[in-house]
Amino acid sequence: MLKKMLFAVLALLAATAFAAVDVNKADQAQLETVKGVGATLSARIIAERKTGPYKDWNDFIARVAGVGKGSASRLSKEGLTVNGSPYAEGDAKTDTKAEAKPAEKNAKPAAQKATKQP
Repeated sequence: MLKKMLFAVLALLAATAFAAVDVNKADQAQLETVKGVGATLSARIIAERKTGPYKDWNDFIARVAGVGKGSASRLSKEGLTVNGSPYAEGDAKTDTKAEAKPAEKNAKPAAQKATKQP
């Protein structure tokens, strides 16, 4: 009987060790249980969360300084979630700033050509 109770307690502890930590619900101590999240990152997560909950991984990556696609993937593998969802490689959108610059460059010559008439 004692062995069964000990086994049950150990199983419960093991399950909580691998439990997911949601960025919208966790306090600083809970965030820091995730490997890769230290005091500085957990403070940034909480400070930014005060402006509003994170909608998804894209929102989390955009709002938390120092978190990119690679670190989001690693943190997710360690148990971090956003609204209960793990990070998936296809979740992060491409950098819209990088996409906008070539479009602006192409638009300027077209505008100049339109103003220059023979």
